[in-house]
Amino acid sequence: MGTEIERKFLVDRLPPDFENLTGKTIRQGYVIDAAGGIELRVRQKQTACYQTVKMGEGLSRTEIEIELSPDQFDQLWPYTVGRRVSKTRYTFPVGGHTAELDRFEGNLEGLLMVEVEFASVDAAGDFAPPDWFGRDVTEDKRYKNKHLAVHGIPGS
Repeated sequence: MGTEIERKFLVDRLPPDFENLTGKTIRQGYVIDAAGGIELRVRQKQTACYQTVKMGEGLSRTEIEIELSPDQFDQLWPYTVGRRVSKTRYTFPVGGHTAELDRFEGNLEGLLMVEVEFASVDAAGDFAPPDWFGRDVTEDKRYKNKHLAVHGIPGS
């Protein structure tokens, strides 16, 4: 069990040298969205499959992730109908941290978001985002992937 500390931002424009990055295709769906900020997600990233439980809200959350076989993923995937997200993820360094830029597909086409993970809450607070980052949506539940999967792009 680990703690995930991350900030999430909308993207105003693509970063410099974006065209040189290689993305990874991700499809994920939510099996359970329980009260109290508990979610159960299944994800396929290229050929690797995972089941993740996330607990909590906001900047710092508890995360438990286990690898699944493709067969296990295929058994769980039908339970996510109506709660799915497809995206391409680009990973690169930003200010000494790892950034993950997601370019969404399907009904979320056009949405770009970037997440940055941190070793501590203090490091997250000290982070100065580059000028191509947009609004910080870390605390905005409408931009959580599980919310996007069900409700689409906020305000659309």
